[in-house]
Amino acid sequence: MNALDLLTLVPLAGWAAHVAVLRRGLTRARRDPLTGLWTRDAFTRKARRLLRDRRAVVVLADVDHFKQINDTHGHAAGDALLASVARRLAHATGPDGVCGRLGGDEFAAVLLDKDGSAADLLALLHGVLARPAEGQPAEVATTVSLGWVRAADHSGEGLSALLGRADEAMYEAKRAAHGPVRAPLGRRLWHGLTTRRGGRRDVHRPAA
Repeated sequence: MNALDLLTLVPLAGWAAHVAVLRRGLTRARRDPLTGLWTRDAFTRKARRLLRDRRAVVVLADVDHFKQINDTHGHAAGDALLASVARRLAHATGPDGVCGRLGGDEFAAVLLDKDGSAADLLALLHGVLARPAEGQPAEVATTVSLGWVRAADHSGEGLSALLGRADEAMYEAKRAAHGPVRAPLGRRLWHGLTTRRGGRRDVHRPAA
């Protein structure tokens, strides 16, 4: 290799290093700094790709009584609890799925149910999520409400609609204070919903 070739390679090598730095920075920007999960936008892009697979299951998770944990034990304990929930949810979702923190104490995941065991997996996850956060006192623990829906049960619906169904199921799980709730077949429970926060405590069912 002559000197001219070397001079040509130097700027190329510098540019490649620059691109690598930019990519790492972009990846960090798409990750929630507290939990390491994907942020809402990044989760949405990846989740939509996974929904092309009929085995996809959409899950919504909401930490119960989170404000009480923060008020009683402090924000550091609350952060530890959120990080713990994120790790356990990501582990249950597996490498073929995707998890995201949608904001606050709310998480979403899309997993691939390869053997039809999603209901059993989520029931087990519900118990695991109720355990104390790692490195925290036993009191830093609470339940996590889970709602889920199979994409194949609602053919043609996109991520937003499926999240809406899972949201309603999650709200039902929270209201009834029991394990994971699967979204029913057929129409939405509250078919007037226009946003995925429709299943929250401050939203009431429409009048009959």
